[in-house]
Amino acid sequence: MSFFENTRKPVGLGGKLMVTMMNLGHSPVVRWGLQFLNAAPDAKVLDCGCGGGANIKRLLKKYPQGIVKGIDYSPVSVEKSKKVNETAVTKGRCDVLQGNVADMIFADDWFDAVTAFETVYFWPDLPQCFLEVYRVLKPNGTFLICNESNGDSDKDEKWTEIIGGMTIYSGDELKTFLENAGFCNVQIHKNKMGWLCVTGQKREK
Repeated sequence: MSFFENTRKPVGLGGKLMVTMMNLGHSPVVRWGLQFLNAAPDAKVLDCGCGGGANIKRLLKKYPQGIVKGIDYSPVSVEKSKKVNETAVTKGRCDVLQGNVADMIFADDWFDAVTAFETVYFWPDLPQCFLEVYRVLKPNGTFLICNESNGDSDKDEKWTEIIGGMTIYSGDELKTFLENAGFCNVQIHKNKMGWLCVTGQKREK
């Protein structure tokens, strides 16, 4: 297994190194993407594919009276996320679970927002995962997807060759997947770096 496979599912020592690198490396794209997420200060937020936990930390800061949960299928990522957010976990404001986005244990209509930073590339069954996100969101809740790659450049193709099981989606492709899952008001944001942020809302009942 190449070191870069750890971006998909961090394991062992290489995985520990990768989640630390991701916490630093993804910082600019996450800061950019979070401007498109507007929720109340006491929002309940779920970060899917939470990696090393740096995004959970940002969400806890952005929603100071809120609760932030994380889910990741890598035990290495779960351990690191808990460590990075140890204080919030102790206070009951944060919880990180090992699990699959396609089949989550969370209750229906529970979260005000769900985020996915640099992770949907690796979700094997995007339609099912999006249905699950839709289920756990409250009506009017927001799903935010943020990716550094949108398939526009040759550089993107290089990554899919290095990392097995990686698929890079365009904004329009993600919009179609979201709408098929029931999301409305889907917005596509891009910047000059080619970063992509797509948001969708769960319909009111």
